[in-house]
Amino acid sequence: MTLDRRTLLRVAAGAAALASCTARAQAYPSRPVRIIVPFAPGGGTDLLAHIFGQWLSQRLGQQFVVINRTGAGGNIAMDMVAKAAPDGYTLLAFDPSAAINATLYDNLDYVFVRDIAPVALLVRSPMILVVNPALPVKSVPEFIAYAKANPGKINMGSGGIGTTPHVTGELFKMMSGVDLVHVPYRGSGPARTDLIAGNLQVMFDPMPQSIPYIKSGQLRALGVATATRSEVLPDVPTIGASVPGYEADTWYGIGAPKGTPAEIVEALNREINAGLGDPTIKARLAELSGTVQVGTPADFGKLIAAETEKWGKVVKFSGAKAE
Repeated sequence: MTLDRRTLLRVAAGAAALASCTARAQAYPSRPVRIIVPFAPGGGTDLLAHIFGQWLSQRLGQQFVVINRTGAGGNIAMDMVAKAAPDGYTLLAFDPSAAINATLYDNLDYVFVRDIAPVALLVRSPMILVVNPALPVKSVPEFIAYAKANPGKINMGSGGIGTTPHVTGELFKMMSGVDLVHVPYRGSGPARTDLIAGNLQVMFDPMPQSIPYIKSGQLRALGVATATRSEVLPDVPTIGASVPGYEADTWYGIGAPKGTPAEIVEALNREINAGLGDPTIKARLAELSGTVQVGTPADFGKLIAAETEKWGKVVKFSGAKAE
C-alpha cells in the first residue's frame, strides 16, 4: 500500500505525540538531582539550597544533592548549569549576583537571562544601612548631610566588588549624591568586623547578618532598603523615606538550563511553593529575616530581568569591573 504525503505526515505527527506522551509519563525524577551553588558552604544561597534540597528529596522521592562550585564571582557555576543538559537533573541556586554579573563581567560565555530558565523565587531579605556608633549620625538625613560635608572621607565596606552590599551602596551614592569610598573585602564577615572595630564607617549589609550586632549596640541601624519597614526592626525607618525611590534587597531562587521541559519546571515550582507554605520551613526562613515569595516561573523571570537592568545601570555608574 502506498501512502500519500499528507497521510505520512499525520502518521509521523501521531508517532511524535505518542513518544512525547510516553516520555512525560515517566516519573520525574528517576535519579538524583544536582543543585549547583556558586558559593562556598555556609552562606545564604548554600543554606537555602540545603533547606529546599531536603524538602524536594522528601516530596519527590529522589535525592537533591547540593554541590558547591565556587569561583569567578559565581560565573563558573552559572556557566556550568547554562551548558548542562536541560533534563531537570541539574539545577542552580542563585542570588542577585546573577543579575549583577551580566554587566560587571565582560565576555561571559553565557547570558543568564537567555540560558537559565527561572524555576522559583524562594525568599527576599532586606539590606540595611548600618554605621559604626562612633559616627555622629542617627538617621539617614543626618548621614547624607555628614557625608556631603566630608566627601571622600567615609569608608564603605563590602564583601567584594560587585557583591550585593557593594552595588546597594553604589545605588545609594547614585541616588543621594554622596561620595563614599568603597573598600572591598574577601567576604562580608571581615568587612563587618572592621566596621565594628571602627576601621570602616558604613556598610550596606544583609539584615540577618547585622541584627545581632544592632541589638548588641555594636552597630547602629539607620535605614532598611525595602519599600516598607521590617517587622524584625520596626523602629528603623526605610531609606526610601529620605531618598525617594530607593529600594534594594537580596533574594534567592532556583533555576534550570534553558530548554528544561515545562512540565518539569512547573512540577519543581509547585513543590517549592508548597515548601514555602510549610510552617517549619517558614519558621526557619523567618529566623533569616526572609520573606517567602510564592509565585510562578514567569514572575521570577520578570524579577531577574528587572534586576539585571537595574544593577546594570548601577555598575556602569560606579565604573566597577571584576578583578
